[in-house]
Amino acid sequence: MFNIFKSDKEDRPADVKGVRYELLQFVKQELQKAEGGEGGNIKGLNLYINCASSDCAVYEAAVYADEPEVFKDEVQRIADDYAVALPENWTMDVVMNQQIPDEAVKAAKLDAAFFIKTNKNFIKQSASAYVRALSGETDKKEYNITSNSDKINIGRDKKAQADDGFFRTNIIAFPSDSGDAANKYVSRQHAHIEWNNDAGKFMIFADEGGVPPRNKIKIRSEKSEDVIKLSSTTIGHQLLEGDQIILGESAVLEFSYQPATDE
Repeated sequence: MFNIFKSDKEDRPADVKGVRYELLQFVKQELQKAEGGEGGNIKGLNLYINCASSDCAVYEAAVYADEPEVFKDEVQRIADDYAVALPENWTMDVVMNQQIPDEAVKAAKLDAAFFIKTNKNFIKQSASAYVRALSGETDKKEYNITSNSDKINIGRDKKAQADDGFFRTNIIAFPSDSGDAANKYVSRQHAHIEWNNDAGKFMIFADEGGVPPRNKIKIRSEKSEDVIKLSSTTIGHQLLEGDQIILGESAVLEFSYQPATDE
């Protein structure tokens, strides 16, 4: 990864403790601009890290990548110290090695940038990802989805008739005439993926055929053994690199920001 934050400074931190300290000082500096009760207008905070591959482990440890709520709690303490009254539902997103928006403020001593999201101050983000079947047969080997895509329906057959009689188009389709037994457990209107610009993430939602008591949806992260079950059509799940999505009993999709490599 090309490091866009080139600096000749000799005082750049090199260890986890030093990077974490400077990151929090950087966040504090930016939050001070919202001092005096302006925190209520803040919807979320984005911390962008774009570092050399050799430094990724240090930065990931510095922001508690495996326990993101820990870093968020430390930022909350900073906000409390400076009377920045953040709303209860504020978000903290750490974005690793993706394009840095021009609107973000870059740090002097770190390979990092920071952005405060409000209703009037937001970034129109863009992203591209890939979805492929690990189990079950889809009509394409791999699907490239983007943040500019419309809702990406997932289900059995390309054209599927819903319970209300109308047809919908499944972009990610499991043909019913496939010989793969996993396909028959995929509902006609099972799920959909859409881009959430506030979160800067792709999100998956269950549709009518993907919530109990019908064929279910489960997600397991590459970094965690925890299994997320979707039980509502209104509450989605943010997709992370390597997430596996189980549809029904045995059809499995993989989500990735990288295209498949031919072996």
